[in-house]
Amino acid sequence: MRLHRTLVFAVIDGLHQIFNEEKYADKVIQKILKRDKRWGSRDRSFIAETTYEIVRWKRLYTEIAEVRTPYTRDNLWRVFAVWATLRGIQLPDWNQIEPTPTRRIKGKFDELSKIRKFKEAIPDWLDTLGEKELGSQWDAEIHALNEQAPVVLRVNTLKATKDQVRKALIKEDIDTKPVKGYPHALQLIERSNVFSTEAFKNGFFEVQDANSQLVGGLLNPQPGERIVDTCAGAGGKTLHIAAMMQNKGQIIAMDIYGNKLKELKRRARRAGAHNIEPRIIESSKDIKKLYDKADKVLIDAPCSGLGVLSRNPDAKWKLQPEFLDTIRKTQADILSKYSKMVKPGGKLVYATCSILPSENEQQVRQFLKTPEAADFNFVKDKKLLCHTSGYDGFYMALLEKNG
Repeated sequence: MRLHRTLVFAVIDGLHQIFNEEKYADKVIQKILKRDKRWGSRDRSFIAETTYEIVRWKRLYTEIAEVRTPYTRDNLWRVFAVWATLRGIQLPDWNQIEPTPTRRIKGKFDELSKIRKFKEAIPDWLDTLGEKELGSQWDAEIHALNEQAPVVLRVNTLKATKDQVRKALIKEDIDTKPVKGYPHALQLIERSNVFSTEAFKNGFFEVQDANSQLVGGLLNPQPGERIVDTCAGAGGKTLHIAAMMQNKGQIIAMDIYGNKLKELKRRARRAGAHNIEPRIIESSKDIKKLYDKADKVLIDAPCSGLGVLSRNPDAKWKLQPEFLDTIRKTQADILSKYSKMVKPGGKLVYATCSILPSENEQQVRQFLKTPEAADFNFVKDKKLLCHTSGYDGFYMALLEKNG
């Protein structure tokens, strides 16, 4: 592989913004890719994949390069040289690249690969927490979360069938395969920019992880029901619910962030989903208005996001232990208040994209001991780990309210 100066400079710029300015990797990469219209798809994928790769293995690479935060430009070039050397890429004779001690880099890599926190490139506190909560499964799980996540589509049944989507994408040279056990899922055989396809623009599908699609399935929405999606965000699961309801009935999509609901409206238009009513949560009154009014309630709770590290590798470095304490309190509070929207005989699904029992089954167990949960019964739950399922780490629990 021959390295191109402008592309490598783009990677270094991206790393500077992500590591030193605390910016989010996906936003940084999005912006950098717009920098030069002459870049083709291979150039763009080199920038995106190399940047993500270095972000993912930051702890390992910076340890080998012997650099410390805040990283100077020279430090970032050293880290890049480590990445290239470990990939067997011939380094060009550029001023920015110091003579690289190839043997020392490889020797240090072998040595550090025996220590999990370096081998899997994670902060000490996260390694300790993962082992405490997942025990013997932590090794395999953190390893799987460092793999690149597959691209999975959810077929929008309001507009197309699986077969129609597959055929439409094949016309644009994108091949997919069905995923066993996931009725609406198609997985890309090779990574590709599906957002530029006609099929996407026509609302035939959304990009949604396979395990994320199981949340809608557990809720089992039926045409004609009144469903409240309490933490709807930009609406990935909301749109799935709308399709399962065949546009019949009502979905109240709530969130505290108005900009996310705006994005949901845009996506709903493209998907042809007409039964969604977005509502901003401005005060507890907005919740109280709906007490005992919903056939089904989905609480897709805010969480650590540790189940989706393969998609958001920079979350490892941004996440702090204090945030976890705060988010667990938020989860308990949301469960206690939002569960009151379920009417007698109705159902509640609590879900997170976390792998930690303290955010998942322990939250549900605690909730069931509270006076607010006196009328609720536990029906079933699903714990989905990345290393056993091959998709994002997820948790979902189904509760039923006495009639």
